[in-house]
Amino acid sequence: MNYLKHLAIIMDGNGRWAERQNKKRSSGHEEGANNVRTITQYCAKIGVEYLTLYAFSTENWKRPKTEVEFLMKLLTKFLKKELIVLKENNIRFEVIGDISKFSNSLQKAILHLKKETVQCSGMTQILAINYGSRDEITRAVNKAIKTGVTVSEEDISQLLDTSNFPDIDLLIRTGGDQRLSNFLLWQSAYAELFFTSTLWPDFSTGELETILSKYKTTSRRFGAL
Repeated sequence: MNYLKHLAIIMDGNGRWAERQNKKRSSGHEEGANNVRTITQYCAKIGVEYLTLYAFSTENWKRPKTEVEFLMKLLTKFLKKELIVLKENNIRFEVIGDISKFSNSLQKAILHLKKETVQCSGMTQILAINYGSRDEITRAVNKAIKTGVTVSEEDISQLLDTSNFPDIDLLIRTGGDQRLSNFLLWQSAYAELFFTSTLWPDFSTGELETILSKYKTTSRRFGAL
């Protein structure tokens, strides 16, 4: 039976969920944020050690300005509200991505939440914000160039944003699309991939439990026989 140490989720479908409800796209993002809390607490309860959630990509800046501004406000609000929830569930908070692109207030909110949960010893929740795998690898390569020595795969892994976390065991994408969208390309080299048409706000703990049951029976050979 496969042990699940690191679960990654591409949370897709918030906007389409809102459109199907005849609501503004912003309401879909709000529902999606609520579901982050639900899924995070469930994963902590069942013993997942690391949960990485794709919240905002480097490409998402291309969206309409009003939507990007709303997402930034929603993220700030989410970070401030989650402190109690994370502490109650013994969850440590981390981020991957280039947060230098965010406002000073948002950066402070990120660093504050990290600091306040650093002693939590249960699951680690990792938000991928202003994250793109190609950008991450490019930044890692530039760090390697500065060392002036030949680097190995292990060296590259240690230069990535995820250097303190294990590789991905299982990657789930909601929303129906079957692509990785520049998410954890290096770290998902041998991850099991599951795609569901369920839109993120409707993705339930029951569906996650079904996927996890299938994952546990999958044969993982990592290139061997």
